[in-house]
Amino acid sequence: MKKVKYTADNIKVLKGLQAVRKRPAMYIGGTTQRGLHHLVYEVVDNSIDEALGGYCDKIEIIINKDGSVSIEDNGRGIPVERHGTEEVPAVQVVMTVLHAGGKFDDKSYKVSGGLHGVGVSVVNALAKRLDVEIYKNGNIYHQYYEKGLPKKDLDIKGKTDKSGTKVTFTPDETIFEVTQFSFEYLSTRLRELAFLNRGVHIILRDDITGKEHTFKYDGGIVSFVKYLNENKKALFPEPIFISGKRDGTEFEVSIQYNEGFQANINSFANNIHTIEGGTHLSGFKSALTRSINNYIKNENLLKNEKVSPSGRDIREGITAVISVKLKDPQFEGQTKTKLQNSEIDGIISSIVYEKLNEFLEENPKTAKHVATKAILGARSREAARKARELTRRKSVLESGSLPGKLADCSIQDPSQTEIFLVEGDSAGGSAKMGRDRTFQAILPLWGKMLNTEKARIDRVLNNDKIQPVILALGAGIGEEFDISKLRYNKVIIMADADVDGQHIATLLLTFFFRYMRPLVENGHVYVARPPLFLVQKGRAKRYVYSEDERDKTIEDMGTRGLHTQRYKGLGEMNADQLWDTTLDPSKRILTAVRIDDAIEADRMFTILMGDEVKPRREFIQSNAKYVDIEDIS
Repeated sequence: MKKVKYTADNIKVLKGLQAVRKRPAMYIGGTTQRGLHHLVYEVVDNSIDEALGGYCDKIEIIINKDGSVSIEDNGRGIPVERHGTEEVPAVQVVMTVLHAGGKFDDKSYKVSGGLHGVGVSVVNALAKRLDVEIYKNGNIYHQYYEKGLPKKDLDIKGKTDKSGTKVTFTPDETIFEVTQFSFEYLSTRLRELAFLNRGVHIILRDDITGKEHTFKYDGGIVSFVKYLNENKKALFPEPIFISGKRDGTEFEVSIQYNEGFQANINSFANNIHTIEGGTHLSGFKSALTRSINNYIKNENLLKNEKVSPSGRDIREGITAVISVKLKDPQFEGQTKTKLQNSEIDGIISSIVYEKLNEFLEENPKTAKHVATKAILGARSREAARKARELTRRKSVLESGSLPGKLADCSIQDPSQTEIFLVEGDSAGGSAKMGRDRTFQAILPLWGKMLNTEKARIDRVLNNDKIQPVILALGAGIGEEFDISKLRYNKVIIMADADVDGQHIATLLLTFFFRYMRPLVENGHVYVARPPLFLVQKGRAKRYVYSEDERDKTIEDMGTRGLHTQRYKGLGEMNADQLWDTTLDPSKRILTAVRIDDAIEADRMFTILMGDEVKPRREFIQSNAKYVDIEDIS
């Protein structure tokens, strides 16, 4: 063993905001695009907290031409008086001290999202420069900071009749991998906040591109549900709205069913998207199940049925938003993804059950639609159970439970392996010959893939195009999906570089998102990008991926003696070419499939793979120019 002295000199103390700069990921989740935009959300959340208290109804976010971003509200303005113990203005304490702010004072904020009090001080620490202006007492107060350190005392720079706070900051390029703010990325969260805070006016403007969005929804979460369902066929025109208040807790629930088969329930606590749910979600689910089953029983709708609806059947095709605002929320961990307050379950369960029963009684036509859908879901679940049993029996009977067309890799360590889902037997054959069989597996796909956006799970399980994928990955499907059993670290979709190939890739992505979502959420899914053209002159050859790139390559190489080949499909490429362009980790281009926002991802798959043609056409036309490929190995 090494003998190294371990004394008091080894203990390092990071003063002030140094710890944030040393370990930014601990505070904002990372230094990529997500972490960058999280800075904006931290400042906006302070303004939203003012709105929750009834002090603010307008928030403006501006991406400035110099790359900075400004957030201004018309709230009370951060206090500017000298702090009693810190002996500097209160605003300086807020900007430079972790766990400092009005969130810890019951009198200042009854409800707050930013509970840890680290928000704006963390932004300040990670900003190259941050300016704060406070409109208060008829004055404009100003102070600025660099990398979290105050560079001048708070002073008065002018007079005003406004009230509120304006924060302008430039992210530190030595901290962040990217420093350019995305208008679209910000729009998603700001739209969400506007839905959750009825009547609050949120303006987003990009002075670089000239884009501007205004969000203001007087319908609140009812408007949110309509937005989520706008490309789906709703079973009834107006969403159900239920609200209640008890023991200082306020909550709202809005529900609307559609003809689809996916449950889309989004829960929020103090505006925080609780993606792992919690007691507010469990209370809602239990009330919904009891209420619908109660109606089915009272109407004697199961007289000829062999199965009765479970909670999962009753949630089939539901779109719902649950928003709870409470004084002292308890979240699981720093990530704030699961609400833990035990009393919330009972509050929501009892009120939702009572009011939902009233709604069903007063709206028999809608009630019958929902009940019938739940019963059909129960039938489907029973059929799916039989399909799973059949699939398991086939797995045991067929060699080693793996599909016959799978060319597996030789090593068994899942962290080192990858599988290519290849369009067509011809391309699959070339890929099998061209691969490195040590760590690369090939599964050829044939025929038309099932559109799982329009299919219940029993059809999915019975589909002969999808069964091999389920068996090869080995992790199950739906609620039984277990990512710990995944046989490959990378699942790579390899389809032709044409419209048909893109369609097949989208069908597979839809399947993964709907029935194996953790596969996508944990970063295991990729799309290979094969070349469209081979441009060759003598022994010199270049593979290119678009018509524009082909034209530029021809211009660079000259036309004399030049040969250009367009690949109509992967099947036209031999094994060596597939290795050079699509299989070789050192040369290939893969697009990593990630979900930055599950709500928008759900809408995207509905638009792309749902029944409505018009929104799909509009989406493709407006977004084609934004497609970007991430080059990774």
